Amino acid sequence: MSETFTFYIQPWYRKSPYFESTKRAGCRSWGLYNHMLLPTLYDDPVTEYWALLDGVTMWDVAVERCVEISGPDALEFTNLLTCRDLTTCAVGQCKYVLLIARRGGIVNDPVLLRLEEDRFWLALADSDALLYAKGVAAFASLDVDIEEADVSPMQIQGPRSKEVVRALFGDAIADLRYYWCAEANVNDIPVVVSRTGWTGEVGYEVYLRDSSRGDELWRLVEEAGAPHDIRAIAPSEARRIEAGIFNYGSDMRTKDTPFHVTGLERLVELDQEADFIGKDALRRIAEEGVDRKLVGIDIEGAPMTDEGALNDLWPVHEPGGGRIGRVTAGAWSPRLERNIGYAWVPATHTTIGTSLGLEAHDGMRDASVAALPFVDPAKEIPKS
Repeated sequence: MSETFTFYIQPWYRKSPYFESTKRAGCRSWGLYNHMLLPTLYDDPVTEYWALLDGVTMWDVAVERCVEISGPDALEFTNLLTCRDLTTCAVGQCKYVLLIARRGGIVNDPVLLRLEEDRFWLALADSDALLYAKGVAAFASLDVDIEEADVSPMQIQGPRSKEVVRALFGDAIADLRYYWCAEANVNDIPVVVSRTGWTGEVGYEVYLRDSSRGDELWRLVEEAGAPHDIRAIAPSEARRIEAGIFNYGSDMRTKDTPFHVTGLERLVELDQEADFIGKDALRRIAEEGVDRKLVGIDIEGAPMTDEGALNDLWPVHEPGGGRIGRVTAGAWSPRLERNIGYAWVPATHTTIGTSLGLEAHDGMRDASVAALPFVDPAKEIPKS
């Protein structure tokens, strides 16, 4: 059964520059993410899902706080934090990166934007990775400056997002390649726009660079999107699971390495010349293998909406046997017409089709291991 309770907004909870805008747009609940309020519901999640797939939507994701790394040694230092080879990242390019701890664990999985030769942004998932970067810098003996930038992203996502971005910023920005970015402005509001998003749909992220103008930017996006019936929504759990997108903190944590998470193995570039934190540990894990894995699952039973939603980590059992793992995410996919999700299971249980039992809040459910991602494995949709 779903539980509801009063959530008091305290003075120490940071508010997004779009906070008043989201209230005006009908937001009904918020959560905490990176010490900031994140809109979590405007309408029924299925209604929001179809708005994303069929039209265009706008999201307040200012909670994706940006760590700015700048200075003469910015490239060397940023490369030290991640297992990806950033010497192949051009100015204006973005990359999905993993920040790695000494023993190979994932500290965060931000989107990296290279704005200049010696200036990078890391758009963070929920964690204190800013403090991690500052701690590394204290002992790295490299000439860098690290700070939280005055940057507040919003997302414009869905098949009609190009028309909205074109109306706001012109052809050059609307025609950005997938995972590239550029500086822009609208009504003299400075922004950076990237061709990225948390949906697997065509979309953009607009990084506001002056937090005092959040409501003004929101209204301009609303106006540009009005001919296309733009609507504000919260992040879509069903769509991100379909796309094989992970949520740091629930799906994976610091104790998990890229080799433990299906699909993230490809981001470990051990052949690069540069050293990085955790390189020796990841090389050893690559050779020895892992004992557990985060996999996709199909979940039987009633649609996981409302009363059936996943509000806790369900235990995973051997069919008819003992506990062997946990479910980290689950949602009803209206397009696929079935429940889908992620689960941690032993490495012996990762074959597609392997049967599992899930201890849901309303009783046991059958499940089976499924291929990731569930939709569009070649990412043709967001690249289009």
